[in-house]
Amino acid sequence: MTKGKLVLIIGPSGVGKSVLLKMLRERHPEFIFPRSATTRPRREEEGDDLYRFVTDAEFDQLLQEKNILEWATVHAGARYGTLVDEIIPPIDAGRIVVREVDVQGFDSIRNHELFSGNQSKYLLQSIFILPESKEQLIAHITRRAPIEGEELKRRIASMEKELGYAGLCAAQVKNVEGKVEDTLKKIERIIGGA
Repeated sequence: MTKGKLVLIIGPSGVGKSVLLKMLRERHPEFIFPRSATTRPRREEEGDDLYRFVTDAEFDQLLQEKNILEWATVHAGARYGTLVDEIIPPIDAGRIVVREVDVQGFDSIRNHELFSGNQSKYLLQSIFILPESKEQLIAHITRRAPIEGEELKRRIASMEKELGYAGLCAAQVKNVEGKVEDTLKKIERIIGGA
């Protein structure tokens, strides 16, 4: 049995991470895609496959018990967190755990005692998804939702900050428009090779 590991998928908004993760899920049922804990309300017809829905008090308890690797407060004040018990038991069982995180989550996990340093207990692999070009990414973002002015400037500044994290990752893969299959194959090779 191969040694388990955590694979983090990172990249700027609009670069195609969701599509790539959906394809990885379909092709690799042997991989584990952990749920997030969230305090946001459950939407109609939403199951328990992507999120563990918790109250604010339960989220606080998870934090107190150190059962959250990283967390953030996002839209409308809801909290989202990466659960230790969704990641560590599968790694201990020799499985590959794949998780999409933002740059803040990446910083938290790569500096976490379980994954950092030469004596870290668990193997961490990070893959940064790069856009074909900054212009292509901006065009993709503006096609998804009509934004302009200050909001567009804010998004571009955020994108620039996120792109600065590419060099901190173990691997970088460029997601070329119309070549998602090639991008996926590169990601699969990286995951399988380390």
